[in-house]
Amino acid sequence: MKHTIPEEQFGPLGRPMAKAVEACVHCGFCLAACPTYRELGQEMDSPRGRIVLMKQVLEGALTVEQAQPHVDRCLGCLACEPACPSGVSYRDLISPYRAIARAKRRRTPGERIRNFITSQTLPYAGRLRLAARVGRWFRFARPLLPAALQPMLDLLPDAVPTRRHWPEVHPAKGVRRARVALLTGCAQDVFDPGITAATLAVLAQRGVETVIPRDQGCCGGLAWHTGDIDAARRLARGNLAAFPDDVDAIITTAAGCGSALHEYGLILAGTDDAERATALAARVQDICAFLGRLDLRGDAGGFERPLRVAYHDACHLANAQGVRAAPRELLREVGNLEVFELADAHLCCGSAGTYNMDQPEIAASLGRQKAAAVLATGAEVVVSGNIGCLMQLRAHLREAGSSVRALHTVEVLAAALARTSP
Repeated sequence: MKHTIPEEQFGPLGRPMAKAVEACVHCGFCLAACPTYRELGQEMDSPRGRIVLMKQVLEGALTVEQAQPHVDRCLGCLACEPACPSGVSYRDLISPYRAIARAKRRRTPGERIRNFITSQTLPYAGRLRLAARVGRWFRFARPLLPAALQPMLDLLPDAVPTRRHWPEVHPAKGVRRARVALLTGCAQDVFDPGITAATLAVLAQRGVETVIPRDQGCCGGLAWHTGDIDAARRLARGNLAAFPDDVDAIITTAAGCGSALHEYGLILAGTDDAERATALAARVQDICAFLGRLDLRGDAGGFERPLRVAYHDACHLANAQGVRAAPRELLREVGNLEVFELADAHLCCGSAGTYNMDQPEIAASLGRQKAAAVLATGAEVVVSGNIGCLMQLRAHLREAGSSVRALHTVEVLAAALARTSP
């Protein structure tokens, strides 16, 4: 696709955006992979359509407001990337474009309030924990709250776990064979700290020492994917300072966080920290990818009775990081465990940062479809690699009256090692 995007006008983000636009040949292979196109059936709500819209805004042929409704509906799931025969790096366009458009768009008072609340709570574990506990008490007044906030109440668990305090170093069992640093995350640390506990147990059993940097913070993914590049850079720099260099890998257990860390080079492009950011990103590995590469598997354990699990690909694990085989292979090593695939496995579950608040109808529809796909397998447990997916699945399985549990892959692996029921 020819373009006349004035690259120099957009600084270090200009060239990546222009390359993404140039690579698109308008073939349409992305349409079938796009959840919002499947939902809405409109060309402008497909990756191909959005690329045209963003191109026209960047060239000055359209205003930000004219394109924004369709760009806002993009989940950022990146299912279009593996479907694209031309290799369009859609991620190099959508987030930088949102960063540029953010300063130009006009927001309603309700949008400004909602954005302020999410930006000041979600990236901060302490504030988020308090907000979640308060939010549970507002469920009885749900109809009185703004429509955009209601879906978030539905995602809250019945109880917010007590805060867990993690050691700065969790030792390996036996001979130390590797040393890693762990990102504990924000929402995950608040809503499901058992994932971190399971990660430490599995790594230790396989001879891996884990460092948990005390000064780490939010990965910056939420800010980056909503166009708040200043906040994304500030949070990224905080983690650049917090994470040590003398580790074999930086481990993530939330797909969205891992994807964000992999994009630090782009987030900090053109700054003095760009080189360090790129170096850090190169050391980031999802927990399943790391375990899959270790030649240290040994006994994977198992369960006393057969367990049926369905595997759900988190978009930012499968599409953004290309990690598909490793979780399945690790699960299949577990004794007495059978893994089932979901119909339309490539489709997003509808949970993407603040998408449940920004586009509640589409998010709910996708969540219901994913829950139905899980139930169709007859599995007792659905497994995934992202806290947002797990919360979405739990909410919609609960809505469907199902007792199917949603667990992180590493929680199943830890239970198998302990030979306890997950």
